[in-house]
Amino acid sequence: METAEFIRILEREGQSLASAAEQAGTDAKVPTCPGWQVRDLVRHTGVVHRWATAFVAEGHTAFRPFPDEPDLDGEELLAWFRDGHRRLVDTLDSAAPDVRCWHFLPAPSPLAFWARRQAHETAVHRFDAQAARGGTPDEPGRVFAADGIDELLRGFHARAKSQVRSAEPRVLRVRASDTDGAVWTVRLTAEPPATEYGEEGDADCEVSGPAARLYLTLWNRLPYPRVTGDASVAELWRERSAVD
Repeated sequence: METAEFIRILEREGQSLASAAEQAGTDAKVPTCPGWQVRDLVRHTGVVHRWATAFVAEGHTAFRPFPDEPDLDGEELLAWFRDGHRRLVDTLDSAAPDVRCWHFLPAPSPLAFWARRQAHETAVHRFDAQAARGGTPDEPGRVFAADGIDELLRGFHARAKSQVRSAEPRVLRVRASDTDGAVWTVRLTAEPPATEYGEEGDADCEVSGPAARLYLTLWNRLPYPRVTGDASVAELWRERSAVD
């Protein structure tokens, strides 16, 4: 996917998140994020948007901590969120393709990283907001969802901080049944998971289903669509894959 596509998805998902949060009300519980109310979700996502904007807009080349969450609620909180989301979209839209700034996963460029990461961050939390509103949340597009699976498996969980470890080597296969070539093999050991495209070798467990369902499952928003083989490997992922 191209950077411009991610920016357009980010724009749409942020608008949908705000709309769902407004409909739900900031007191509503978020069933996909136990312990959170909608106000927590909106504050968190809004802070992440401002944090990301600063790297690109101000060219920071080293990590900077998240800003404090605002003491806002209701309409004021939603207006604050919409303003920050708009500034993020506009910053990414207007940034030079060769902008240099800090980023934390491999990417073709810092701009490509931030557009992709914020699109996925916002899409998952839009799902959370719609879950709080009630009804059936929208599913992400198939190609975008497959990209998000790849970012999670080969990006986030390739880092040393991943807690998905196994004293006994195990192999988990992830298969998006509706997307050609969208198969990953995840090798679990006492080290961070090692993930590669394809299905070379045997797997102890396979989780499969439509890309959108798998994407939300692997981010611990939905149950597994289908599990074959040793289900304890899938449960290991469920128990230890939270990302911070």
